[in-house]
Amino acid sequence: MNRLAGVTSPYLLQHADNPVDWWPWTPEAFEEARRRNVPVLLSVGYSACHWCHVMAHESFDDPATAALLNEHFVAVKVDREERPDIDAVYMEAVQAATGQGGWPMTVFLTPDAEPFYFGTYFPPAPRHGMPSFGQVLEGVRSAWADRRDEVGEVAGRIVADLAGRSLTGALKSAEQRPPRPEDLHGALMGLTREFDAVHGGFAGAPKFPPPMVLEFLLRHHARTGSQGALEMVQATCEAMARGGIYDQLGGGFARYSVDASWTVPHFEKMLYDNALLCRTYAHLWRTTGSESARRIALGTADFMVRELRTEQGGFASALDADSDDGTGRHAEGAYYAWTPGQLREALGEEDAQFAAVHFGVTEEGTFEEGASVLQLPDTGGPVDAERLRSVTERLLAARAERPRPGRDDKIVASWNGLAIAALAETGAYFDRPDLVQAATDAADLLVRVHMDWQARLHRTSRDGVPGNNSGVLEDYANVAEGFLTLASVTGEGVWVEFAGFFLDTVLVQFSAADGTLYDTASDAEALIRRPQDPTDNATPSGWTAAAGALLSYGALTGSALHRDAAERALAIVTALGGRAPRFIGWGLAVAEAALDGPREVAVVGPQGDPATAALHRAALLGTAPGAVVALGAPGSDDAGEVPLLQDRPLVDGEPAAYVCRHFTCERPTTDPEELAARLRS
Repeated sequence: MNRLAGVTSPYLLQHADNPVDWWPWTPEAFEEARRRNVPVLLSVGYSACHWCHVMAHESFDDPATAALLNEHFVAVKVDREERPDIDAVYMEAVQAATGQGGWPMTVFLTPDAEPFYFGTYFPPAPRHGMPSFGQVLEGVRSAWADRRDEVGEVAGRIVADLAGRSLTGALKSAEQRPPRPEDLHGALMGLTREFDAVHGGFAGAPKFPPPMVLEFLLRHHARTGSQGALEMVQATCEAMARGGIYDQLGGGFARYSVDASWTVPHFEKMLYDNALLCRTYAHLWRTTGSESARRIALGTADFMVRELRTEQGGFASALDADSDDGTGRHAEGAYYAWTPGQLREALGEEDAQFAAVHFGVTEEGTFEEGASVLQLPDTGGPVDAERLRSVTERLLAARAERPRPGRDDKIVASWNGLAIAALAETGAYFDRPDLVQAATDAADLLVRVHMDWQARLHRTSRDGVPGNNSGVLEDYANVAEGFLTLASVTGEGVWVEFAGFFLDTVLVQFSAADGTLYDTASDAEALIRRPQDPTDNATPSGWTAAAGALLSYGALTGSALHRDAAERALAIVTALGGRAPRFIGWGLAVAEAALDGPREVAVVGPQGDPATAALHRAALLGTAPGAVVALGAPGSDDAGEVPLLQDRPLVDGEPAAYVCRHFTCERPTTDPEELAARLRS
């Protein structure tokens, strides 16, 4: 009996036809393990995970392997994107035991959910020193039958070790305060040492885009004038924009590069990467006016709206790395890579030669079987823009005839919050009201479908139906961040009010007395450990994202409660920023905003007045780190929702802007150029 047929997770549904008798994560699954006196196999992955697909085909579709699993185990399948709390707890155990992690994550548990054996992908036959999955199953079955006491002792030690990993002790041993300028300078020096001066980015292969770190560097440059910080951003963004990690035809970024030079990506495209990178490139354009940054920001925004937007107005989670290569075989990158012959077939001889030079397509190839991932090598000469436009359109049309990668169409609240912020700002910067509308539609969906009457969030939905899962800290924090950004762009104070509801939930349900933050609510399902991780992964940690949203909300409303909570949360950045700056980039970015104020900008004037619009645009384009912007007409209801707008009259009957810190304001100005100058650090 396969119990996955009725779930909403696209990843779990991919396994609904396996011969394995899968259970979703439920109390009943563990009760069944107790009744049968067998261990639990926990398999965690996500729909766009290439190796998850591989292991499913090799092992979970195999009748003999499935029979062994069904007889001796209770098999539980979890979508890590729906249940990041489960993923975090057991991934911590995997990494502690093996020194590495990844997906699929394979963990064997007692019926009390205590882990005792770990791994990730296991092949169907022994390979490169790895045992086969069948050997692992036999080994665990034998240990459970013959050495039960030993298994119990191992599980007990692991659970005790995880319980002892609380951050409270580490914070108590450090000075508990928000970072000071010297702390952020130390983080900059650490990043400089790890920077790849040849290819951009940090560390070696595999190389991941670092949007949170880049945001810190942009804000640090804005506050201090550091050219070194800006140069690292420019070099990294240019290298990624020219590399194969960026889709040179359709826009959008792949998950990561398998090499150090951004050449060959792991082809899955995730909403969170593209939302974060869209905003990074938009902010780089705001700082430098770079045409390349503008092109990538808009190309990434258009990709999200075109490829990931759902009928309900939200944004789907991901596109798969794999697709049919035209022969019935699923292959990674088949949708995106090109051979010279395929170029000739799509373009004809002369334009194929032009495209091969422009996009770096060679007979040898950069990918599998002589295919190349499209890049933008620096050819040193001018490009015929009209010819390039024609070639790109024809290649896109030819690619559209290929079998498309699958789409995970579940809506994740946190990642939609990131997309709302990115699309709202990009739309405002580049006069694209359609992008602002897309952000507004996604925000409407989160309120209608994900939010309940107690301002609690469901983490996911699909086809307009909320999932049976509670939001985690990053959902509340990133949705609040998205709503605050949307309010700054649209002038609609209701989004500030909604953000306040979510942040009050953070203070009540996710905060400890010492100022630390937990990833799950106090009334969430109890796991073997309550997860609490302040470090960035592919997205900002819930902890530092909450600090940023709390800081912005406090700046807009004057709430000392929210400001104080943000400063207490930033103590972890003081503790970790100098030692591991690459892994707490968003916390460092928030700390830059706190050091700068953040500045509070109130723009007041009649709606639709060009002078009001000019001041508003100057405010949005200000580079002061983390500056908050409120827009409203004098005497409007928005002043009730956004206290920053209260008692802000026009100046001699003209629209005006007030620049403040901690609600102490400079004299107002009616001049957009003067406002822009005040918002340059």
